[in-house]
Amino acid sequence: MKANREDGDCIDREGNSKRQKVVDFPSSPSEEPLVPYNDDDDDERRVLNRCGGGEQDGHIIESEEDEDDGDDDPYGQGSILEKPNRQVEVRRDCPYLDTVNRQVLDFDFEKFCSVSLSNLNVYACLVCGKYYQGRGKKSHAYTHSLEAGHHVYINLRAEKVYCLPDGYEINDPSLDDIRHVLNPRFSREQVEQLDKNKQWSRALDGSDYLPGMVGLNNIQKTDFVNVTIQSLMRVTPLRNFFLIPENYQHSRSPLVHRFGELTRKIWHARNFKGQVSPHEFLQAVMKASKKRFRIGVQSEPVEFMSWLLNTLHADLRTSKKSSSIIHKCFQGELEVVKETQNKAISEKKESGGEHNGAPNIMDGVTENNNVAAETYRMPFLMLGLDLPEPPLFKDVMEKNIIPQVPLFNILKKFDGETVTTTVRPRARMRYRVTRLPQYMILHMRRFTKNNFFREKNPTLVNFPVKNLELKDYIPLPAPTKENERLRSKYDLIANIVHDGKPDEGFYRAFVQRKSEELWYEMQDLHVSETLPQMVALSEAYMQIYEQQR
Repeated sequence: MKANREDGDCIDREGNSKRQKVVDFPSSPSEEPLVPYNDDDDDERRVLNRCGGGEQDGHIIESEEDEDDGDDDPYGQGSILEKPNRQVEVRRDCPYLDTVNRQVLDFDFEKFCSVSLSNLNVYACLVCGKYYQGRGKKSHAYTHSLEAGHHVYINLRAEKVYCLPDGYEINDPSLDDIRHVLNPRFSREQVEQLDKNKQWSRALDGSDYLPGMVGLNNIQKTDFVNVTIQSLMRVTPLRNFFLIPENYQHSRSPLVHRFGELTRKIWHARNFKGQVSPHEFLQAVMKASKKRFRIGVQSEPVEFMSWLLNTLHADLRTSKKSSSIIHKCFQGELEVVKETQNKAISEKKESGGEHNGAPNIMDGVTENNNVAAETYRMPFLMLGLDLPEPPLFKDVMEKNIIPQVPLFNILKKFDGETVTTTVRPRARMRYRVTRLPQYMILHMRRFTKNNFFREKNPTLVNFPVKNLELKDYIPLPAPTKENERLRSKYDLIANIVHDGKPDEGFYRAFVQRKSEELWYEMQDLHVSETLPQMVALSEAYMQIYEQQR
């Protein structure tokens, strides 16, 4: 009788909780209720768990609150019912762990259900690698477990592993390597030791790879993204910042978080394969750029680099006046002198007005001899260098001579004296560097467009790989602080080159590995060691230099 009374009390409590849920329905007409999904068997199991609870048959029973919600809401549509606490059995002795196939697991792609195409509450089948939604009795993962006989699934957000259709959670240390591949983690001590690590890692297929020197999959004409990412991975402060997710957890930008995930995967030493696919990052780029950069359409790395750095800076800063890791690494400052023809004075002269030759200074603009000179400061993230025109005529051997120019000659554009003429607006510009960045990005303008076609300038630029001394060629500002020396020496850490015709060519990158000071050539999935002399023989398109300490 006592047992019957306890069962009755338990059922009464359940009835009261159901009545309480009916009272809690939204009363506002603006809140449109979604159709709830109830599973009678699940409700019965919850009743038994709440009445019994505790530990059963030596297995732990844990309470789970709206984390994986596959039973109540298998398709992630939400419910108007208040979700009760669910108790999930946790076991270590799952008989299906030997069916896990790590060879087919690939977490580089978007976390979408392969049936419903939803990104809510997605699980990965650890037997076949496919993504399915939910784990309730009417969910796609549950159906797949019955149809295919695949029983082990991991929640892609919570990283918990479950056995379906039984529904218990698997707590086994042998699955930790899968969690690390799904979401790589780095401690601050590990980040500091990255540039000292000389060890190779081994993938599941037996191939060796270097963490940080892995190939990136070219999905379709995305080599311009790959070379940009590979170059930015050599910028140590930027890499270290994005390896720790806590540094940018305040940002709501998907682009920032996808870039951080890609950085962690490139530098992870326990990957299942020796390459990474930037698919999720490319999807975030397409959305953030409003399809300015998209899969299947070739673009220029300099345009993508400029857009990416400015977008990351805007998404990372907490206020309009605050800085970010992007500006700390790449931002320098130029003094610009802009000389334009003063139309007002010209009209006055033509109409017979008098104007003496004395300079007229007002509002920071100097007027002298019918020319207005305006001086202002301008920040920059990269410097554009103009190449000399190639020869039009062939030599006696009926071949075009490919000209060569030293890097120091085209850097004279920023000596404060060399005049650069712009067409729109028509002006004469002079540039002088007033503050050097920690990492300097140089861009050689190789491509020109007109109304008919796109041309490429084949001029070779001769540049030093180490010890680029700027103070010998362009005037630099004196240090602002006492006992501070002028740091004007730079070392090359990344060099992006373009091979082939303007519209049919491809990009590749030469990058340096700091731990051994070796150079590697990277073209999509192909990574090979090369000599420093080979770096200087290529058609340089964009370079990143690091300031010497």
